[in-house]
Amino acid sequence: MPTPNPIRPAARTQAAQAELYGAVKAMAVRFEFKPGERINEVELARRLNVSRTPLREVLNQLMVEGFLTRSVNRGFIARLLDAKQIHSLYEYRAVLEAGIVRAACERASDEELAGLRAFVERSRDVPEDCEATRLLELDEAFHLTLARYSRNEEFVRALESVNARIHFVRWIDMQQGRRGHTQGEHLRIVEALERRDIEALPGLMSAHIGRRLDQITDVIRTGFSTIYMRDQAEPASPTPANTISAGEKQ
Repeated sequence: MPTPNPIRPAARTQAAQAELYGAVKAMAVRFEFKPGERINEVELARRLNVSRTPLREVLNQLMVEGFLTRSVNRGFIARLLDAKQIHSLYEYRAVLEAGIVRAACERASDEELAGLRAFVERSRDVPEDCEATRLLELDEAFHLTLARYSRNEEFVRALESVNARIHFVRWIDMQQGRRGHTQGEHLRIVEALERRDIEALPGLMSAHIGRRLDQITDVIRTGFSTIYMRDQAEPASPTPANTISAGEKQ
């Protein structure tokens, strides 16, 4: 009789936990948990068809990542949609990406930059009225490609983290017609990279991603309207209960 492989159950559990983490994080990123709302663990576990033990592990991880807070009396609470905090994240991103683009300028090959130019030119062909989700995917892909060209995995991880925390605000921003400016600025950044103009690049990047507090406040005002009108327009969750494997229950 063959000996059971002890690794497989653990691997299945790990995969299920990663799937659960991805589902709940997506909900937090899109503000499906309304700002300041208490997370009902019992209801959320039922909705995702999981037990509370793995769910609580995920909620703790999201708290560490800045998507939730925790109160002794109320449990886990959804993050606020706060203009000053978002502005701080934009400032951090501007400094981070200035370092990324300098490193990419020094380390990216000519072939990689040619590929990046081709990507930007293809992106410009995507219609202006395309869904904001798709437009934001293209924008994030451009910036993450630059981070990978820096040959520094810490840059990549840091950028992925800050992108997730401002994703919703940037999605709203893209809906408001930001995309036309974005594409032209991407091309100017690529041209400076091709010239290896390391002195000009940080300024180009900062101008590209910087936002004033009043601009962010305007975007957040639209964001609140989107969050609170969403429930009236469609079902609240794009993640049905049977999306997470029942085998994840413990």
